[in-house]
Amino acid sequence: MDSTGRMSKLATLTRPYVAICQHDLRALWQSRLVRLWLAATVVLTLVAALGNWSSLQDAPLIASMLFPYLVFPWFFVVIVLGVTPVSGSQAETLADGILSRPVTRYGYLLATWAGRVITVLAVYYVVMVPAIMLVTLAKRPVAEDAVTVYGVVTTLGVVALVLTLIVSLGFLAGTLLRKPLLAAAVLIFMWYPINFVLSVFSLEELSPISLSQATTTQLRRHWLGADDESKTATNKKEAEALLRLGSNLSNMFFGGQPQQPQQSEAGYFEPGKFEDFSLLRVTLGYGVPTLAAVGLAILCFCRRDL
Repeated sequence: MDSTGRMSKLATLTRPYVAICQHDLRALWQSRLVRLWLAATVVLTLVAALGNWSSLQDAPLIASMLFPYLVFPWFFVVIVLGVTPVSGSQAETLADGILSRPVTRYGYLLATWAGRVITVLAVYYVVMVPAIMLVTLAKRPVAEDAVTVYGVVTTLGVVALVLTLIVSLGFLAGTLLRKPLLAAAVLIFMWYPINFVLSVFSLEELSPISLSQATTTQLRRHWLGADDESKTATNKKEAEALLRLGSNLSNMFFGGQPQQPQQSEAGYFEPGKFEDFSLLRVTLGYGVPTLAAVGLAILCFCRRDL
């Protein structure tokens, strides 16, 4: 009986916030921005898949389809969705909602933030999950790739975390500046230069540009034995180098041509750069700033008059 009463009380307390989130979701899905974004991301994903259908293996092909979410161009759409809940004309609606309902300020803000995050992730998963299933299950004229279920699930989760961070940064900027265009412009002019600098050092836990390159490594990871695989790959490279050295020495004494090292086909999605990829570091690298952005936005709004 006690547990039933507690559940009933919890449902009563959360009902206003759920209603706010549902109202926000309906408004978002009725907007042209979200509908056009959904259509555009379907088209762009199909173009990326079909354009590289017979040339890229599974991991690089999936990484190329994730690139628009991590780098360009969907960053702009996600930012616009993030800055609107507490800026511009939404501020008056927010004030009326807080005054006319038994809800707290931070509860109202969290409900609207959750509506934005759910919308962004829904568009992302609705498009990417079928696309990845198509790529991995279809028979294509390329060499078989070692993409794993664990790698796909964790990669999708990491990209979703990055999108949540972008929404949260827009949420924070909209709260601080109160002007959607100004908040979006500030974020854009700060986001890309910082990311380009961090990508120079291959910091995938801080730069989505580097993370987009590291996704091929994570897509091939297994739940267990990831360290063993990296050690095996390292030992294989060392063995190949020793064999090449011995061959060159014998050719030197017997007048043969020295064997040239094999050149790796280094493209944008080069897994060799990120053999030390750590899912924990990446999760903390994007998760902690997300919590900090939401917390600062709520603190700022609660200390400010409507």
